[in-house]
Amino acid sequence: MTTTTLDVSTADFNDAVIEASKSVPVLVDFWAEWCGPCRALKPVLEKLAIEYQGKFRLAKVNSDENQELAQRYGVRGIPNVKAFVDGKLVDEFSGALPEAQVREFLQRVIPSPAEKARLEAMAHYAANGDAQAALQRLAAASRLDPQNENVRIDCAELLVALNELDEAKQLLASLSPLAQMDDRVQALQAKLALAAGAATGVDADAMLARIAKDAKDLDARLQLARLRIAQGQHAEGMDQLLEIVRRDRTFEDDAGRKTMLQLFSVLGSDHPLVGDYRRKLAGALN
Repeated sequence: MTTTTLDVSTADFNDAVIEASKSVPVLVDFWAEWCGPCRALKPVLEKLAIEYQGKFRLAKVNSDENQELAQRYGVRGIPNVKAFVDGKLVDEFSGALPEAQVREFLQRVIPSPAEKARLEAMAHYAANGDAQAALQRLAAASRLDPQNENVRIDCAELLVALNELDEAKQLLASLSPLAQMDDRVQALQAKLALAAGAATGVDADAMLARIAKDAKDLDARLQLARLRIAQGQHAEGMDQLLEIVRRDRTFEDDAGRKTMLQLFSVLGSDHPLVGDYRRKLAGALN
């Protein structure tokens, strides 16, 4: 085995593949000793791993000896090559493909210079929280590939972090219809919508006093909800939005429900509050 090709088992798969793929693409070759096509594909993969000089890593998994791994990743026939990038399975092929087709597969998997610059910019932001410096790095990525929509999405995310909301909105509006459907774009658009509706100069005590005086004061409830959400008090904000939904679905064009859906998108489905409040919203709507 070389530094670009290694044998991997269930015990070290997470470190050798999942974590390693956050730095360089990892191709996992599921094979077995008895498999003739596996023996045909093996030298092709190893040759390309050397030729590409570290642009990807080849991890070889004996599927007979690591059946749990094979089952986890849905290996139904071998050889089966799966590509991991940034900790995620992004592409795969089965069978002993000729070298030319393996090269085409690698071109889809290995980041272009622009994509590499984009990933480095966002890694810098994740490590340092310096959105301005990351934007400058993304500008270099954009010059390499002006059509790379992932660069524009990343720029929009950083602009939101810098509170440059109008610029972020313009960037998102420039995306193709397909890119507009991306979950991250939907979350950014929801975040912009929440920011646009965020209360400024609202006094929480004054809104609470209005609600105590008149429980039907839905304007006070909406202003308080937006304030609480802006302050990061999401549960308190959603409680007010639920009450708006229960009392009047038509208030400000269904603002209670729509604002809750925007917040769900921003928080993400894994957030502990989202599942609970989705159920509460469903109950309020029925």
